[in-house]
Amino acid sequence: MNINLYNAQLENLYIHKVGNRARNEQLFLSQEPYELNDEIRPLLKEFFLKPFREKDLQFYKFSEDSILQEILSKKDDLPSFGDIEKSIATHLYSCGKHPHIKTGELYVCGLENILIENEKIYALGIFKSEVKQEFIQFEQTETRLDAILKEGVNLNKLDKGAIITIEDEPRVLFIDSNRYDTKYWIEDFLGVEEMEDSDFHTKKYLKFCENFAKDVVRPAEDKQQEVLFMNRAVNHFASHDEFQEDSFLNAVLENPELIPEFNNYKIEKGEKYKIEDLTEFPISNTAVTTIRKKLKSVINLDTNIQIKLDFINPESAEKFIEKGWDDERQMYYYLVYFNKEEK
Repeated sequence: MNINLYNAQLENLYIHKVGNRARNEQLFLSQEPYELNDEIRPLLKEFFLKPFREKDLQFYKFSEDSILQEILSKKDDLPSFGDIEKSIATHLYSCGKHPHIKTGELYVCGLENILIENEKIYALGIFKSEVKQEFIQFEQTETRLDAILKEGVNLNKLDKGAIITIEDEPRVLFIDSNRYDTKYWIEDFLGVEEMEDSDFHTKKYLKFCENFAKDVVRPAEDKQQEVLFMNRAVNHFASHDEFQEDSFLNAVLENPELIPEFNNYKIEKGEKYKIEDLTEFPISNTAVTTIRKKLKSVINLDTNIQIKLDFINPESAEKFIEKGWDDERQMYYYLVYFNKEEK
């Protein structure tokens, strides 16, 4: 799903300090919003939103027992906030049940002008900074400069964050840079689960195909056919708006003997990818583009030679590359046809 944060604007920013409840640290709740000025507003916006632009994130939904969803559902004063930010901070404090959870600053703000699929959406931003870095600040006296060691937040790294759309069915994006306490942020605080939309189905099905290619196609044929199968699979998704499994298999599996292998593999592995009963669904072009960038189209040979195949033009790999066996050398070979070497 396409989200655009370029024109997002921060508003009603509250900053609280959330200690570790398990260590009997305190919770400090600000009673009034922080006054953003023209100097710090763009810095905080970049601090909060940069991780969401840099990573390939998918939307999640609140689980039925999410306390955060319950807090939001009882508030009818968004986007004016009221005391919602205090309830959120108190809930996060209650989740600090393990002594390893770090004390940190909690930032709660409104986010205006977020675009999702070109639709303007209002959202709630919840961010937390935990890891502090040392820095030196200098003070000038009449006779010298004094170096004073201080500790602060690195604006280049946000520790935890969530963007929650304010809709009848909220959607949640989150990041967590400190993976050692993922349960604390994702499960205990946010209380979210995967949203099974077109993005989800597209990514899961193609990930399943990628593992089928590795586990079945490659042993049955070779690395070239593994790469070409995924090549055809991605291009099929890219050229269709709706996925139909029967037409997909007929189009991408050139060896018909692999179709029952595919069906058996789906029975065995489908539940792991949550596609066991999935045979048709809308295709997400955004997800296809993301997956295409990640797929490896390289054949690595034990002679320290790589052959890179083009995912955009699969016919080139099939038309201009031949695999064979050399009896004299007792080695496999790839024969590559071309007209000229390109610069």
